[in-house]
Amino acid sequence: MRRSDFLKFGLAVVGVFFLRPRPRWERTPFAEAAEKSAAHGGGMEETIKVYSVEKKAFVTVGKVVKSDTEWKKMLEIEQYVVTREKGTEEPFSGQYVDTRAKGVYRCVCCGNDLFLSDTKYDSGTGWPSFYAPVAEENILREPDSGPPAVRPEVLCRRCNAHLGHVFPDGPKPTGLRYCINSAALVFIGTELK
Repeated sequence: MRRSDFLKFGLAVVGVFFLRPRPRWERTPFAEAAEKSAAHGGGMEETIKVYSVEKKAFVTVGKVVKSDTEWKKMLEIEQYVVTREKGTEEPFSGQYVDTRAKGVYRCVCCGNDLFLSDTKYDSGTGWPSFYAPVAEENILREPDSGPPAVRPEVLCRRCNAHLGHVFPDGPKPTGLRYCINSAALVFIGTELK
């Protein structure tokens, strides 16, 4: 075996280890801890209004502010890299690329409602794509620092998690394509409600 082949094999093994599917956030004790923290105001200073799919109304919630150490304890490696370090998962590798079930996609970091399955479509890009958020109040759009600068970054308004980017090449009625990383989302099916 040549040295280059050995290195490629080693990198593949490491990649499989770090990128393997893991239990999603809603199945971990961290979800319960985050909800308890939210209920008791822990780690929250400012309040904002966001739309709640479950309550079918706007609600006032606290902004979620955590230290880097707290985020690292709460999130899986890929979730942390994507949401806190503005990373991007490989195309066609995300858990929700081909999901067709009915429900709501929430922020993996704070549980904020972000996208409805009714607005999801197959863009062929390799990432879950949506033509509209649950409500404009639930997300932020920021100018992206990397090239090309014409693709605004999409963030969760409640915790500032990096979700992905928005492009002006989506379907009607909005003409937008919210290209979102699966690692930034947790899906809650309507059959669970």
